[in-house]
Amino acid sequence: MASYPAARPAGRFETYSWLFMRVSGIVLLCMAVFHLLLMHYAIGVENLNFEVVAARWQSPWWRLYDFFLLAFALTHGMNGARILMDEYMRASGWRLFLKTVLSLLYFTLVVMGAWVIVTFN
Repeated sequence: MASYPAARPAGRFETYSWLFMRVSGIVLLCMAVFHLLLMHYAIGVENLNFEVVAARWQSPWWRLYDFFLLAFALTHGMNGARILMDEYMRASGWRLFLKTVLSLLYFTLVVMGAWVIVTFN
C-alpha cells in the first residue's frame, strides 16, 4: 500500500489559514467543553435565566471569554466554509460572490455579537 505525503497549502495566507483551523479547533474544543460543563452541570440548565447571565457578565473576564468563544467559533466555521468553496466551486465568479457574501455575514455577526457583549447592562 502506497503512502502519500500530506497536501501542503500553497501561499502564505493559506498556510496560516490551515494552521488556524488546527489551533482554533483545539481551543474551541476546550472552551466549548468548559462552557458546557459550567452552564449545564455547575449552574444547571434549570437555573439558567436572564439574572444568571447578567450576574456572570458583571465580570469583564466572562465577557472576554464569551467574546473569544464567539470569535473563534465564527472564524473557524467561516474559514471552513471558505475552504469548501475553494475546493468544490469551479466557477470563479460564483466563488467570489459567495465569498463576499460569507465575509459580509461574518463581519455582521461578529459585530452584532460583540455589540451585545460590550453594551449589555
